[in-house]
Amino acid sequence: MLFKQIYEEGLAQASYLIGCQASGEAMVVDPKRDIDTYLEEARKNGLKIVAVSETHIHADYLSGARELAQATGATLYLSDEGDEYWKYSGLEGFKHQLLRDGDEIRLGNVRVKAVHTPGHTPEHLSFLVTDGAAAGEPGFLLTGDFVFVGDIGRPDLLEEAAGIVGTAEPGARRMFKSLKEKFLTLPDYVQVWPGHGAGSACGKALGAVPSSTVGYERRFAWWADYLAKDDEEGFVKALLSGQPEAPSYFAVMKRLNRDGMTILGDLPQPHRLTPEQFRQALQGGAVLVDTRDKFAFAGGHLPGSLNIPAGKNFSTWAGWLLPYDRPLVLLAGSEAVQGLVRQLVRIGLDRIVGYIPSLEGYAEGELEAVPQASAAEVKAKWERGEVLILDVRGADEYKAAHIPGALNIHAGRVMQNLQRIPKDRPIVLHCLGGDRSSTAISALLAAGYSNVSNLTGGIKAWQEHGFPLEKGEAPQPVGA
Repeated sequence: MLFKQIYEEGLAQASYLIGCQASGEAMVVDPKRDIDTYLEEARKNGLKIVAVSETHIHADYLSGARELAQATGATLYLSDEGDEYWKYSGLEGFKHQLLRDGDEIRLGNVRVKAVHTPGHTPEHLSFLVTDGAAAGEPGFLLTGDFVFVGDIGRPDLLEEAAGIVGTAEPGARRMFKSLKEKFLTLPDYVQVWPGHGAGSACGKALGAVPSSTVGYERRFAWWADYLAKDDEEGFVKALLSGQPEAPSYFAVMKRLNRDGMTILGDLPQPHRLTPEQFRQALQGGAVLVDTRDKFAFAGGHLPGSLNIPAGKNFSTWAGWLLPYDRPLVLLAGSEAVQGLVRQLVRIGLDRIVGYIPSLEGYAEGELEAVPQASAAEVKAKWERGEVLILDVRGADEYKAAHIPGALNIHAGRVMQNLQRIPKDRPIVLHCLGGDRSSTAISALLAAGYSNVSNLTGGIKAWQEHGFPLEKGEAPQPVGA
């Protein structure tokens, strides 16, 4: 049996290629949307992809299952479990089979058994893999967003991201039952291969190693003691507390992964725009995505552009802040464009109409700078009540230590909370070191704010000076 994990660091997302060398057949589980990786792996190993599957309807990325099935003619194997709201549709024209608990997929000597493991989502499946040429019992469990290394999938995304109220606690209770009746009944030697690693927003404490075993998780995972004591109430409370903010684009991904998305065929190939083409694109409503670092952006940028620095978190921040209904132009070197395109299409941002390599020759009029303020300058104004501090870190970071009186709005959520951000008084933004605050400032500037500046060095600079901090949760806004 061939078993290969394919890991995408930007979204901390794992997909799997499983093959039987004897029959030359292969299956891909949870593919990303740029599918050339799987086609090349299959070709190198003399395999034909005949099956494509998903563990569940994903929220954090746009699945490549339909894309890969279209390219290969493979059969789609998708969950038929769960409630009426989370049934797959848009499958016309695809060979497909809907799976229920216990159904099997055969790849020569390899058997892949669907196991219904609800909790993260109602329809979630895990896949037990048996290498029939070597053993009569399963040795691998592809857990998707059910069990991670050291953690489990969050059950609040339908409520947090998709807005389906009242689903978080029932999901946590289903997770407890799935762990008890499905996961912990497996032998300790079964290998656990999850759908995500450290850095994913699909859990709160994911491990950085690629795999685990049932026995290791049974003994060392944070949830293990709750299961050992059969403490469902304690488990539910612990699971639902401290989950990170869910990016706003998750709701879009849920809908598209359930109902269907555009089949790309090939990745977009944006061309270098001439100054006139660039001007026309902006006049037509395009958004300039400035992928330079925070220092370059602060030094001078085109008014209205959004600063999302190139890097492994580019997809996530693009999903937080970029519109799905407007074309995009990238400010990036030609060598970086194709990698950025991959990161964008993985979350369904396909309307990339071109790129410019620099602002030279493209910017008309004066560039806009981001005002900077040192920790000492901000403290003096803060003490006199002359500024509002806007802390754009996560809620847990704010709770651990923050500048007294600071307003806390996650950087990805500033555009949904403009009514809480005044335009009639100076505002100083900060995060830990300056990357997230630069992105948030760019969004506010694009929204018409002219009263914002950046705390140079972030809260780290404030701490290094020994300036006052306090702990505790942010007060809830009126009407929240």
